[in-house]
Amino acid sequence: MIKLYDDGVFLVKGREIVPAAEAARVEQLTGNKADAAEAKKGTMAYSILQAHNTTEDMDHLKIRFDAMASHDITFVGIIQTARASGMEEFPLPYVLTNCHNSLCAVGGTINEDDHMFGLSAAKKYGGIYVPPHIAVIHQYMREAMAGCGKMILGSDSHTRYGALGTMAIGEGGGELGKQLLKDTYDVAYPGVVAIYLDGSPAPCVGPQDIALAIISAVFKNGYVKNKVMEFVGPGVSSMTTDYRNVVDVMTTETTCLSSIWRTDADTKDYLTAHGRGEEYKELNPADVAWYDGCVYVDLSTIRPMIALPFHPSNAYEIDELNANLTDILHEVEVEAARIASGRANFTLLDKVRDGKLHVQQGIIAGCAGGSYTNIVEAANMLRGGSCGNGEFSLDVYPSSQPVFLDLARKGYVADLMAAGAIVKTAFCGPCFGAGDTPMHNGLSIRHTTRNFPNREGSKPGDGQMAAAALMDARSIAATAANGGVLTSAAEYDCWGNVPDYHYDDTVYRVRVYQGFGKAEPQTELFDGPNIKPWPEMEPLADNILLKVCSKILDEVTTTDELIPSGETSSYRSNPLGLAEFTLSRRDPEYVSRSKEVDQTERCRAAGGDAAQKDPALTGVYSVIRTIPGSEAVDLQQIEIGSMVYANKPGDGSAREQAASCQRVLGGLANITQEYATKRYRSNVMNWGMIPFHLKGAPDAFEVGDYIYVPGIRKALDGDLSDVKGYVIRDGKAVQIDLYIQEMTENEREIVKAGSLINFNRNRSRA
Repeated sequence: MIKLYDDGVFLVKGREIVPAAEAARVEQLTGNKADAAEAKKGTMAYSILQAHNTTEDMDHLKIRFDAMASHDITFVGIIQTARASGMEEFPLPYVLTNCHNSLCAVGGTINEDDHMFGLSAAKKYGGIYVPPHIAVIHQYMREAMAGCGKMILGSDSHTRYGALGTMAIGEGGGELGKQLLKDTYDVAYPGVVAIYLDGSPAPCVGPQDIALAIISAVFKNGYVKNKVMEFVGPGVSSMTTDYRNVVDVMTTETTCLSSIWRTDADTKDYLTAHGRGEEYKELNPADVAWYDGCVYVDLSTIRPMIALPFHPSNAYEIDELNANLTDILHEVEVEAARIASGRANFTLLDKVRDGKLHVQQGIIAGCAGGSYTNIVEAANMLRGGSCGNGEFSLDVYPSSQPVFLDLARKGYVADLMAAGAIVKTAFCGPCFGAGDTPMHNGLSIRHTTRNFPNREGSKPGDGQMAAAALMDARSIAATAANGGVLTSAAEYDCWGNVPDYHYDDTVYRVRVYQGFGKAEPQTELFDGPNIKPWPEMEPLADNILLKVCSKILDEVTTTDELIPSGETSSYRSNPLGLAEFTLSRRDPEYVSRSKEVDQTERCRAAGGDAAQKDPALTGVYSVIRTIPGSEAVDLQQIEIGSMVYANKPGDGSAREQAASCQRVLGGLANITQEYATKRYRSNVMNWGMIPFHLKGAPDAFEVGDYIYVPGIRKALDGDLSDVKGYVIRDGKAVQIDLYIQEMTENEREIVKAGSLINFNRNRSRA
């Protein structure tokens, strides 16, 4: 059972949930009157945020982190941004891992060029460099960096180490660049929601099952959006820390800001086993703590789960799915048709034979699936069995070389291989489409983090479409033992026989470059032919003219749709090269439309006649002259840029490329109903684009229309709640009402400067 409380709650002595409406009970239990404002300080989150806040103002936080982490899709751009802004040395431990594109065979030498750039940067600026295949980013941070009471910032959305007492946040590269320049992470004090765990999970239930059940309960209603999930209650201690880590990493899929768990003896044992026992301290809420909401989870009621395409929240109990295959799979097929838009076919009902669903691929991998406990459980299931020699295949990726080493020493790798599973090195590729893409019209079951549309690597634009469903490693292994017939782990009784993990850090000691505090400024950065600097971006003008280059009416638009993951990420270090893929799997004409607008703006900025590039501007300019207050505006000074409308963009990855690719193509703004995540909105602002919201429905404009916004710099200096825009269509100006949610003073200045890079350059010159 999962229950969401309608209002805030007091948690008394870590066990008693007291709804706000029953606040009088707090005095009965403690002898003191309930005071929500004071009890707010009793959460674990409050104490950690207070310790890292650089000011006394707890309503508007300015955070400095203890450490940071990036992988090989993001670290080149972050370092290029920071060095262009004047960085000379990493001021905090900064881990550069190479786990995302280490196997992506696209683009010749460019993958390894980026890796060598990372190694040279670690030497030059004093960083920590983890070579390819050694560890996925989050497993390395768990094993070597996380500790109780710490805060870690990562340029990957799944930066979550709450089960180790660390508040970790995944953000776009601009926020990491600010830390490298000794600036702060500025955010309003977030809401904190209690995730109260009670009971204990059944032996057949794995961490993915628990995570999917919670995600299903809170995602669609935004219950924890941009809030901190604080895991409390007696059920926490029913799970090992290795198990908790895997539940925790999936909190990203709720759209929360961060997470934190109470700690106990098992947390201490985990840190001690990893040679860092001194990093342990007990974390618990105070005797009375106030939470802005509460999710009550009876762990004993959770059953093996499956999240069907195309989101982790589309979750069912496996038994429920198997009992209702036709109805549920039909709904997925309808959604697949909408996503494909006639460009490809994806079917599921044809995979039902003799009343059973047959899947084509299984993957256990990454920061979620590749844990020691998960793989031991899978090996126990498959020992002496077989995955069969049909279309079904199983790939297993241990999350780090230390995990792989212990599994090999104990014989589990041999058990898996003898059953027909392919065991590979630490790699994040199956999670974002850079490896193990299933066949056309194939269904993959994965213990990874996401199953967004086309994230598994398919390309509907080329007539290719596959899909992934999320499951726990235990049920994936059970399915493998049945040759690909979807099977719940509950059908077997082989779970729970997991010996203690023996951590051996030899491979880290011999292969990981530990350069923090030992910068070598004379080191030359490795510069491969695909590694390009950011192009120049102009500051925001007083008046802007936006051309609508894409209009997306989907309920949610993921970052994978804004800039596809997979092999396109090989071009991550070439801003203009990567931008060619922007919206390519959602709106293939977007790039050409935006480039035309960019060419028009370049003509204007160079002093030319923009109307010669786009003859439609002659009529547009005439209409602008009719708008009150714009009769005498200097038309030559109106900045022209492209714009994307989406109802709710930005669910998913922290990759700043989702925004930077729009910007380098000449993007000036997004117009939305709401932003799916804070991190995507932050990326939009850090790249100098205006994060507009629209009051009302987007029926006043279509792709190809121009929207004129006068006095935008003045608006950014003042009240953001009412910004007038004018759609220019059919010789008329139709007013639309825009607004911008709260921005910090620096965020306003960054947008006016045209980008975070420009903002930092302006500061250094001043």
